[in-house]
Amino acid sequence: MANLEYVPKDEQERDRNVWVLETQTKGTGANMVPLERTQKRSDAVPGFGFRKPAPRAPEQPAPRAPYRFKIADVMTCAVMAEDVDARGAVEALEDARSIVDVIAYVWEPEAERWRMLTFAETRALWDRRREPTARSRS
Repeated sequence: MANLEYVPKDEQERDRNVWVLETQTKGTGANMVPLERTQKRSDAVPGFGFRKPAPRAPEQPAPRAPYRFKIADVMTCAVMAEDVDARGAVEALEDARSIVDVIAYVWEPEAERWRMLTFAETRALWDRRREPTARSRS
């Protein structure tokens, strides 16, 4: 039903009935009824009530497994490192000349496939590698 409450302006208006449109009819359309009739009617059956369910214990999520990475060389399509943790992926990136020379993947266990990392994600791994020294480049 409608949750309407009418506040009359004066005594004369207080004595008049306020009519509302009742739409809870059984397929016959809507009826105009006094507001008091809609507020007094209750659909509740005396002595009947629903039992409140016991609160559930919060389910603890399973601990996430560490990310597994695969690093491949773009030019040769050779896999430089596969199924390694983040530290192993960073170590494999140390052998690359440029970030665009490698493709990095991460294992998605729910999809059971390797997902190619975005450039920003690959950059995050790339930025954690040690800068090669001048001696190791030559």
